[in-house]
Amino acid sequence: MGKGYLSLLCCLLILPLLLASCKEVRQEAEEPEDLVAKQMLQGIWVDDETDMPFMKIVGDSIYYSDSENLTSSFFIKRDSFFVVGADTVPYAIDLQTEARFKFHQFEDNIIALYHSETEEDSLYFVDKQDPLPIVTERIEKDSVVMYNGKRYRGYVFVNPSKMRVIKTSIGPSGMLVDNVYYDNIIHICVYTGATELYGRDITKQLFADYIPADFLDSSILADMDFMGVDDEGYHYDALVGDPESSMAAAYQLNLTITPEKELRIKLAQ
Repeated sequence: MGKGYLSLLCCLLILPLLLASCKEVRQEAEEPEDLVAKQMLQGIWVDDETDMPFMKIVGDSIYYSDSENLTSSFFIKRDSFFVVGADTVPYAIDLQTEARFKFHQFEDNIIALYHSETEEDSLYFVDKQDPLPIVTERIEKDSVVMYNGKRYRGYVFVNPSKMRVIKTSIGPSGMLVDNVYYDNIIHICVYTGATELYGRDITKQLFADYIPADFLDSSILADMDFMGVDDEGYHYDALVGDPESSMAAAYQLNLTITPEKELRIKLAQ
């Protein structure tokens, strides 16, 4: 029997195994997540050894008690707990009931948790970051500054619009929930005495060259502040962010209106 025949025979024997393996991987990727298991995880979970709150599950989000409440999302498939971050990391589940949850954090390290029934444990998850402001009615802000002997007054008018931003998430029941937010149109203007030196409406689209498109589409122009006057011109700071996130995760942009009434924009450092 020739070597060529043996090689062909080996390929024919191995091919079904490879096809079966590929099919299994594909089926696992296409398999829907376990929403019943996700629902069982809702609430606060406490470490068995220390009796300290370890994490809080709300919908498909995980809040950790020791990380300034930065969140990550998760899903459950095939008895594995997948945490979504920069990479999606699976953790094998050893036990899951309504009261107990055990999973392998590392190969030789098992995290054992029990479901909290103590109201005080929620204090470990009080938001430590300022939420992004959500405006529901018109806001007017004005500031007065003196520069080179002149009195300048900078105005900001935050006007809620009918431009919708829809955020889809998984609610505590495991169902998809659409939260609707409304973007703002912000009018800025600068006066000296009764003379308007500059004025215009600002929308988030003005910052399309400075903010990634996918983030911009799901964000709102949340706020604006008049910062002052100097030789370069009149200065404003704008805030664009996810309506369900914090100010710390938002984009801050510096706007300068030059003496020639040109608008210059840059990301805040």
